[in-house]
Amino acid sequence: MQLQFPDGAKRDYETGITARAVAEGISPSLAKRAALARIDGHLRDLDRPIEGDARIEFLMRDDPAVLDTIRHDTSHVMAEAVQELFPGTQVTIGPAIEDGFYYDFARETPFSLEDLPKIEQRMREIVDRDEKITREVWDRNEAIKHFEAIGEAYKAEIITDLPESETITVYRQGNWKDLCLGPHLPSTKMVGKAFKLTKLAGAYWRGDHRNAQLQRIYGTAWATQADLDAYLLRLEEAEKRDHRKLGRSMDLFHMQEEGRGMVFWHPKGWQLWRTLEAYMRRRLDAAGYVEVKTPQVLDRSFWEKSGHWEKYRPNMFVCETEEGEVLSLKPMNCPGHVQIFDYGQRSYRELPLRMAEFGACHRYEPSGSLHGLMRVRGFTQDDAHIFCREDQIVEETARFVELTRMIHKDLGMETAYVNLATRPEIRAGSDEFWDKAEGMLGEAARLAGVKPVIAEGDGAFYAPKLDFIVKDAIGREWTCGTLQLDYVLPERLGAEYVAEDGSKQRPVMLHRAILGSFERFIGIMIENYAGAFPLWLAPTQVVVATITSDAESYGQRAVETLRAAGLRVEGDFRNEKINYKVREHSVAKVPVIAVVGRKEAETGQVALRRLGSDGQQIVSLEEAARILGAESLPPDLRENT
Repeated sequence: MQLQFPDGAKRDYETGITARAVAEGISPSLAKRAALARIDGHLRDLDRPIEGDARIEFLMRDDPAVLDTIRHDTSHVMAEAVQELFPGTQVTIGPAIEDGFYYDFARETPFSLEDLPKIEQRMREIVDRDEKITREVWDRNEAIKHFEAIGEAYKAEIITDLPESETITVYRQGNWKDLCLGPHLPSTKMVGKAFKLTKLAGAYWRGDHRNAQLQRIYGTAWATQADLDAYLLRLEEAEKRDHRKLGRSMDLFHMQEEGRGMVFWHPKGWQLWRTLEAYMRRRLDAAGYVEVKTPQVLDRSFWEKSGHWEKYRPNMFVCETEEGEVLSLKPMNCPGHVQIFDYGQRSYRELPLRMAEFGACHRYEPSGSLHGLMRVRGFTQDDAHIFCREDQIVEETARFVELTRMIHKDLGMETAYVNLATRPEIRAGSDEFWDKAEGMLGEAARLAGVKPVIAEGDGAFYAPKLDFIVKDAIGREWTCGTLQLDYVLPERLGAEYVAEDGSKQRPVMLHRAILGSFERFIGIMIENYAGAFPLWLAPTQVVVATITSDAESYGQRAVETLRAAGLRVEGDFRNEKINYKVREHSVAKVPVIAVVGRKEAETGQVALRRLGSDGQQIVSLEEAARILGAESLPPDLRENT
C-alpha cells in the first residue's frame, strides 16, 4: 500500500503496518514523541494497523487536536483509580467534553468531595506507572459474557444494544480495561498530570429519568500545568460572575420549583430587560424591519403542516380543550411569520420584507439541563425573518452581519469570529443547491468584511447557516446570533409573491437572531460585566445618599433634578452611616452614588462616587445632571447627539 505524508512525499509499505512502525522507520525520536496518527483525516492509535492507501500525519502531544484525547484518557485513568480505591464500583460512560471530561459510576455509597483528592492522588500514581494502552477487538458474545461475569452490567448492556455489525473494541491499560471506540494515547504517562477533579453530580443512566441514578465525577485536563492553572483562574473568576448569584444580590430575578425553567423578573431585572428591548427595537426600526406579534397557541394541524409536529413534538407543550382541540404553545416564531407574509397578495416590490418579533416561545427542556437564565423553558427571542428573492440573499446577509457586529459591540461583546456551518451528513437538497447556498453565505460574510470559519457538517438539515461567536470579559466564547437560509418552510406553508413578470414565486426565508433569547443574553451580559453594567444599561443608574438627616430635603431635590435629566434615580435617606450606604449600593452594582450632606446642600453640589473608584467628584447639581444625562444615553442615541 502507499502512504502520503504532509509534505506530499509518498512511500510504499506492507499492508497492515502500524503508524508506530512507520514513525520508527523515519526516526526513533519521532516514534517516541508521537501521540496519535491522523489517517485520512481521522485520529488513530499509533499501534492500529493501516489497511490501505492513505494520507498519514503524526501528531505530537502539544497539538491542539490531541487535547480531546488527553481528556478522554484522563477519564479512563480516573475510572481505573476509582475502581482501585472503591472495589465494586461499576463504570458506565466517560467522554471528553468541552474543557474536560466526566465519568458516570454506579455505586451504592455516594462519593463525597473528600474523595476527590484521594482519587486525584491515585490518578497521579497510575500516570507514573506508565501503563501501556492497547486496543483489542473482541467477539461480541464473548465481550457480553466477560463484562457480565465481572459485574459490569452497564457495559454488557451497551454491547447488547449495539448493532450486530458494530466492531467491539476494548482498551486495556495495565490490568484495567474498558469498552471504548478510542483512539487513545500510547500510555498513561503521556496523559500527564495537568488535571483536576472539579465536582460531583447525579446523572440518570442514558439520560432517562426512568433509569437508575448514577454518580458523575467531573474533571478538567490540559496539555500543560500552565494551561490548567489559567483555566482554574478563569473558573474562579467565572464563579464570582455567576449570573444566578448576581441576580440574587442585585435583586434582578429569581426562579422556583413551581415554575421550572421560567423566570420571575423583579422590577430592577425587568428594567434591564426593557432598556435592552427598547435599544433593540430602535436598531431594528433604523434597519428597516417591521414588527409583528403572532399567537402563543396554535392548533396541532398548523404545526403538522409546518413540519414541527414531526420533528419537535417532544419539545412542545401541548394542551387539549373540552371541544377536542389539540393545541401547542409555539416553540418558535417562524411559521407564524409566514402566515402574515401569506395574508393577501405580496409583490416583488415589497421584497425584501424584514419581519421582526420579540416573540415569547416555550420548549420542554429536561429539568436536569435547566441552568439559570442560560437554559430555560420559557424565553423571548429577538426573532426576525427576511423574506427575499434569491438574488437579494447576499446583500441582506451582509447587512445582517454588519448589524449584528454593531449590536454586539454596543452591548460590550465584540464578535470574535463567524462560523459558516456547512452541509450535514443527513440533509435535504442536492449538492448543487448546497454549493450555491454555502457560496452565497460565504460571499456575504466577506462582503461585510468577515472571513468566516468553516464548521463542517454543522448546518441545518435544510440549508447552511452563519453563527456569530462573541468573547466575554474573561475570554469565554458564546454563540450569540445566527442566520439560516430556508427554502423549505415557505414551500411547506405555501408562501408566494408575484414576480415582475406576473408569475407566482416562492420567497427565500432568512431566519435570523442577534441576541438569541433575551433571557440567555441577559445572563451572558450579567457575567460579562460582573453585574457592573455601563450607565445606560444599569437598572438603577444613580442613588442619592444623604450623610445627615437635615440634608434630606436637598437630597429629594437632587433626585428630582437627576430624574428630569432622564436618569433612573433612587434616594437613600435612611438614618444609616454613609459608609454603610455606599458599601450596600456598591454590592448592588449601582454605577453612581451621589452623596449629599449639609455642606452640599448649602453649596448646591453633589459628591459623585463611581463604582470601582475610591475617589469622588464634587460638582454642582446641574453639572451632575448634565454629565450623567449625557453618559446615560444608549449608544444608538449617542450617535445622533
